[in-house]
Amino acid sequence: MYRKLMTLIGCLLTGIIAAGQQQYSPMRNIEVKIGPWQKRQALIYTPEENVPGKKYPLLVCFHGRSIAGKDLSKIFREGVTRQLKEGKKIEAVNKKDGQLYKFIVVAPLAESWSMAPQDVSNMLDDVIKNYPVDTTRMYLTGYSAGGWSVESAKTHERELSNRIAGCITMSAARIDPPYLKRYKLAADADIHTWYFAGDKDDYFLNNAKEAIDSIGKYKPRLNRLTVYPGAHCCWHSFYDPHYRENGMNIYEWLLQYQSYNATKRKK
Repeated sequence: MYRKLMTLIGCLLTGIIAAGQQQYSPMRNIEVKIGPWQKRQALIYTPEENVPGKKYPLLVCFHGRSIAGKDLSKIFREGVTRQLKEGKKIEAVNKKDGQLYKFIVVAPLAESWSMAPQDVSNMLDDVIKNYPVDTTRMYLTGYSAGGWSVESAKTHERELSNRIAGCITMSAARIDPPYLKRYKLAADADIHTWYFAGDKDDYFLNNAKEAIDSIGKYKPRLNRLTVYPGAHCCWHSFYDPHYRENGMNIYEWLLQYQSYNATKRKK
């Protein structure tokens, strides 16, 4: 009787776990370490293929303020995660080498606002430890408060800046003044960033221009800016792999770039 009961309980637990994972498909829920004793909920997507020894570019996605909390399903409302939920493939051909790259996508859930910059390095370490990440191709993207996370992370400290290969920043909230003064870190690390902001939202457009100017005084031509008709909206259009400017979508554009540490080793 005891064995039958334990078997039944095991089957029920397995069913509950499977049902929980199904609601996040094609992603799955995990926890990522942000410190020795701290973790955050996250969603992850890994390519379906199983190629031993193969490494994949990593795209870390930061959400806006309205998503923060404890409900992981909210992450699907916007961004790269929404594209995955709608059945789009987050993969692209690198124009430089002609190879197809499939991304590992990680979307951490912050309890308030968005991901704090001091937590990003530990999260990267944890993901690299558990998944086949190409550490020369780690990219950040985010919208609104998530854009703040991107800009704060790449100006947080030199070691983290040197790990970041490229960024897509959409309508970012203004970063804190001390970080605004540290864009030399991003310039020294050759972090290319593609900014998006609406022409009817001066606050976010000015934030993008301020960031571009702050990097540009150290190293020009690292950034590009798309000003679209609209206000604090419309990011879904630009995260869509079908959207292109100058023949490239954001995923193809990112793949042109590798991290400072990688390019330094080549020289």
